[in-house]
Amino acid sequence: MEVGALVIIFALVVLFAFLGLGAWATVKAVGAAKRGVDRTITQARRTVEDTTLKAKSLGQVGVTAGLAQLRLDLRTSMRATQAALYQGVQADDSLKESIALFERLSRHGHELDDELKRLEQEPDRKRIAQRLPELRERTAKITESADSLRWAARDRARQFADEDLATLSAQIEVESSALRDWSRESVDDLAAAAAAWDAGQGQGQGQGPGQRSAAGGAGGGASGASEQGRAPGRQQRPALDASGPAVAYPWQKAPRPEATS
Repeated sequence: MEVGALVIIFALVVLFAFLGLGAWATVKAVGAAKRGVDRTITQARRTVEDTTLKAKSLGQVGVTAGLAQLRLDLRTSMRATQAALYQGVQADDSLKESIALFERLSRHGHELDDELKRLEQEPDRKRIAQRLPELRERTAKITESADSLRWAARDRARQFADEDLATLSAQIEVESSALRDWSRESVDDLAAAAAAWDAGQGQGQGQGPGQRSAAGGAGGGASGASEQGRAPGRQQRPALDASGPAVAYPWQKAPRPEATS
């Protein structure tokens, strides 16, 4: 019974774990889908708003056209700078400081855009016309700062690309010169020559001690012979004793007895 209860408890734990994982995955999927829908709606709203501003700046005159053109210039500059910086920081970490400055600039841009949007609904056109020079000056400051950041980031990226291309071109030129050097031996030939030289050196070192050993043996034999000549009284036992019995080997046949007369 205890084993069965443990099995049931383990199965329930696994089941709840799978249910929890499924719920978490569902929440994540719903959140991602919602964020995707929000981005789509935001992009669509921006597109509609930009189209409306273009229509107002071209199709109307006076204060309404001026406000629409200011908002259009501001939004276009800020959006282009944001895209350039956030794309460039993926390859150049030094742009993080530029992004921090752009975020501060964006707050001023949002405030100005909201103010321009409110003024579009303002019925007192005379007062808005009086404020247009000041609004144009503020818009110019923000857009010039954004344009400066954007072009500086692009110039930096182009400079890095030019330096990398110059280095690569120099390396390719060196490699091309090496490939055109027909008189130079190939790497395989040089390796084979080095291996042959090493083998010759090793063979010479192996023969040297043997030759010296043979010479030493010869010198020792001559020395022994001279000592025997100086001591005639000593009797040397011959290497082979002819008077001794012949050694019979198992592969030899028995000798035949000699015939006697």
